[in-house]
Amino acid sequence: MDEQELRALIDELRDLPKETEWVEFKLNYAEPQEIGEYISALSNGACLHNQQFGYLIFGIEDETHEARGTNFKPRQAKTGNEELENWLIRLLDPRIDFRIYEFDYDNLPVVIFEIDAARNIPVKFSGEAFVRVGSYKKKLKEHPEKERRIWQKKINEDWSAQICQQASSADLSPEAILKAREEYKQKHPHLAKDIDAWDDVAFLNKARLTIQGQITNSAVILLGKEESVHFLSPSVAEISWILKDEHGVEQDYAHFGPPFILNIEKVFAKIRNITIRHLPDGSLFPKEISQYDSWVIREALHNCIAHQDYTLKGRINIVESPEGLVFSNVGSFMPGSIEQVIRQDAPSEVYRNPFLSRVMVALNMIDTIGSGIKRMFLTQKNRFFPLPDFNLSTPERVIVRIHGKILDEKYTRLLVGKTDLDLSTVILLDKVQKNIRLPKEDNLLLKKQGLIEGKYPNVYISAGLAAVTGQKARYIKTRGLDDNHYIELIMEYLRKYDHATRKDINELLVDKLPDILSTEQKMHKINRLLSEIMRKRLHLIRNMGTDRTSKWVLTDRGK
Repeated sequence: MDEQELRALIDELRDLPKETEWVEFKLNYAEPQEIGEYISALSNGACLHNQQFGYLIFGIEDETHEARGTNFKPRQAKTGNEELENWLIRLLDPRIDFRIYEFDYDNLPVVIFEIDAARNIPVKFSGEAFVRVGSYKKKLKEHPEKERRIWQKKINEDWSAQICQQASSADLSPEAILKAREEYKQKHPHLAKDIDAWDDVAFLNKARLTIQGQITNSAVILLGKEESVHFLSPSVAEISWILKDEHGVEQDYAHFGPPFILNIEKVFAKIRNITIRHLPDGSLFPKEISQYDSWVIREALHNCIAHQDYTLKGRINIVESPEGLVFSNVGSFMPGSIEQVIRQDAPSEVYRNPFLSRVMVALNMIDTIGSGIKRMFLTQKNRFFPLPDFNLSTPERVIVRIHGKILDEKYTRLLVGKTDLDLSTVILLDKVQKNIRLPKEDNLLLKKQGLIEGKYPNVYISAGLAAVTGQKARYIKTRGLDDNHYIELIMEYLRKYDHATRKDINELLVDKLPDILSTEQKMHKINRLLSEIMRKRLHLIRNMGTDRTSKWVLTDRGK
């Protein structure tokens, strides 16, 4: 790598969170033994997180990621009479490659050790294997689950970094390359003048779309001409937009292939992002707002591109309906769960396509690898819209729903206005308004805060919140009325019409019972009410006939 590529690499690594397990920042010289242990730990960490390399960087402060410079000169360092580099290589098992770069970054001396990731076998130094756990270096044997993952890991090169042997720069779109240059300048403004001076071959290499001038799968996906898609066969690179009506009937569709860097705008243009009205003057809502946030749409689409498992030969789908947008891509969700991503408050460090993801960062398509999910949640929250729904129930597919309308305006406004509620609590309350069943521990957490009521699992907005938000009517409709109210309705009906069939009573009560109940639960409740009137209420009514011809009449006591 030349100095410009190295500076761009430092820029990217400084943007990563502090506890990245395949990158270590130091200021000055460390003991040779410690350097060797870090090489082992970072190589093993890169393997665990699907990275090609680990990085040990001198001259960058660990806590702040600020450039400070270093006085460490590894080429001049020795251990005994042996050069440091040779000494480190000799004690590594297996003998993985690492490269040392010394250069100036912001006029400050910096040193990079670029370390190959372990392949199936944990890398040891001086007979001991190490690994990073958070921000700490630990012995790998103390973490057997991590060691097992390294041994079980398949040798599987990053598909997005593979070379399209028959492709050349002539198979890339000139318009797409121009767009890539513009975005690269936005991401690296300090290189703007240099970028203008690079020819296309130099630019593609420095932006890491190509490897030593060879066209990668990532280059074809992002910049390839429409007809270049055959170079990826049997893999598929296609985005399908499908429009459905309120009944789920398909109304329109369109398919888009490479170059994705241009065609994502065509996909975006297909989506009907209409302006909708919310509340009258005096509310926290603007009168008019777009149905979808543009950044959220692009982030969802870019995530599909970056994390698609192209070897599974599936398409990226976007289904638009009156209810919202549904994005789906093939491939499991690498971080494991959305809750984990939100809870750890840091980007995921496990990527399916690390080469493609890094290119998309360099081209300003995604801010920082894996950091967009929490921002999507916060953006939807701040716009007073329901939070995104991630469906991870299918092992080889990720489905994300972006809601296109408010479910409960005043309730959502309250959540946004309560500054003491953290995002995790807001996510749980969002599930309540969507009638999604909560785990018991989450239900208990919300009840302790007085945010919900009801008998688990049929919970709803608490009476206190309903009063604050002016939702008393909705609260009563959700919670229901006292049983005496329903009994009196039955009695009044019988007094007026002399008798009632079960169908009559169902029609009388079903739409008045709590919305939180299912149809089956409502039927059970009506059974209980009738039994109570007959048995516990001194036999005010009696049943005549069989089950099929049942009808209820008043007894003398009930008249």
